[in-house]
Parts: sequence; structure tokens; C-alpha cells
Amino acid sequence: MDGVLVIDKPAGCTSHDVVARTRRILGLKRIGHLGTLDPLATGVLPLVVGRATRLAQFFRGRDKVYEGRMRLGFATDSYDRSGACIGEITDDLPDRAELELICREFTGALQQVPPPVSAKKIGGVEAYKLARKKMDVDLPPSSVHVMEFTILDFDAPFARFRVHCSGGTYVRSLVHDLGRRAGCGAHVDELRRTASGEFLDEQAVTLERLAELVAENRVAEALVPAEKMLPEIPCYKVPPMVVPAVLSGRDFRTVPPMNSPVIKVLSHEGKLIAMADRADMGFFHPSIVL
Repeated sequence: MDGVLVIDKPAGCTSHDVVARTRRILGLKRIGHLGTLDPLATGVLPLVVGRATRLAQFFRGRDKVYEGRMRLGFATDSYDRSGACIGEITDDLPDRAELELICREFTGALQQVPPPVSAKKIGGVEAYKLARKKMDVDLPPSSVHVMEFTILDFDAPFARFRVHCSGGTYVRSLVHDLGRRAGCGAHVDELRRTASGEFLDEQAVTLERLAELVAENRVAEALVPAEKMLPEIPCYKVPPMVVPAVLSGRDFRTVPPMNSPVIKVLSHEGKLIAMADRADMGFFHPSIVL
């Protein structure tokens, strides 16, 4: 089993918990995730399975889409509803028009400070471990890009929103910074990831459904096979006599010539056997052999 399972992560557990439960359901150890979700968050959590774990490097920094609800009126130390209230609680809130204007200020290229309760490391220690010990957490800002920050509905003190952003963006920080800019404080009350790179909400299955599919021997219905991953990268199906060369890491030519810097190499049966980088003189070099 090589490919991606798009799991609908439930609230209240970590992404690592989901990986551990999936390993038990499938009876497989070789499973990893393509970007974590906070315990509070639900939604799209792509898990790479089997030899496809070697393709995880191609998914770094992929765009994400979220929908959620913020609570205006006070901030929390975790930037979401799981944390303790910090600062004053106020009923002096912006109206929807003001809120939409502030959202626009937080689009484009941004320098964003991650939440103190996060997996970012300080001196090799996760920031959340220091924060829980009431120690000072001073994280440097990161460069992120927010393509969309839209208010979907406003019923004070709650506002529903959608965010389309680059990988590595913290929606909690985005909402916290908005609240500070609005002068009223804000934190994330609900959050759901609806897309992670090419993987979408409608593909996601719950852990309970995955267990049912395993019991019915139908787990392939939930699997995005390795050859279907990275659809933006062109495929090249090699003749049977070239397969041994690819599998031993030897350079090969494509017929007709291909100009892409990287290609997916398929066997004559259509299975992904390697990723190859363009080399000199029209050759390709297998960089990852599956």
C-alpha cells in the first residue's frame, strides 16, 4: 500500500495521535503526515503510507485552506479557546465592515510570530513545553503569505472566516494579530482545514470509516495511489527493458524528450517506480527510487 490517505482529523487529538491510530488500523508502521493540525482543529490531514513516505519532501510549503470561527473580545495565551484569557475582556468590538478592512491588512507577504504554544523549537525544546512551565517564549518571526482572509459571517462576538495561506502559516497567530490590531483581542474558537495542497475535504475519511474499509478489505477506495500524487509533475512510462536501469539508479533518456526539471517515472503497468531529475544531454537521473 503506497500512497496517501486523506484523514478527517477529529478535534481533541494531535496529528501524531492520528498517525498512531492509523498504524494500528492498517497494521503498518511506515506512515507519516504532510503537515500537522492543532489538537483543536479538524479536517484534512494527509497521511503518506508505505514507500510514498519518500515523497513527503515534495509537499513542503504547500498551500492550505481553512475555515473557522474567531471569538472577539479577548485574547488567550494559546491564541485559541483552549488557553487562558489574557488582558481585558471588552464588548467594544468592530463591526463587520471594520473587521473586513482589518482582514485585508493581513493578506500578502507577512512576517508572522508563531504562537507561544506551538511545536516551534527554542534551543531544541518545543515552545509549548516552555510555555506550559510559564517560561518566557521568544520566537522569531517567519515569512508567510496569506492569499485570502475573508469574513464569511459576523454575529458578534463571533465571526466565521476563511483563510488561504502558504504552508507554515499559523491561523491562530493571524487571528491573534487581527484582534490586537482591532484593539479588542481575538482568538480561534473553531478551525477546520478544508484543503492541504492537492488534497481536499471531500476526499477525507474518518478513522472510524477507515477501520470499516479495512474490515471490508476495501481500503484501496480511500487511498490516493502514489502515481496519482503530485499531479502537476509530468509522468513518463518507461519501456519494460528500461525499468531495471531506473531501479538501479542509472540515467535514462525519454522519448520524445521532456523539458520538465523533474518527472514521475512509471512502469509499463502504470505504477510509480521513481522520481527523476533532469540531467545533462537530455538524460534524467532517478533521484528517488521506490
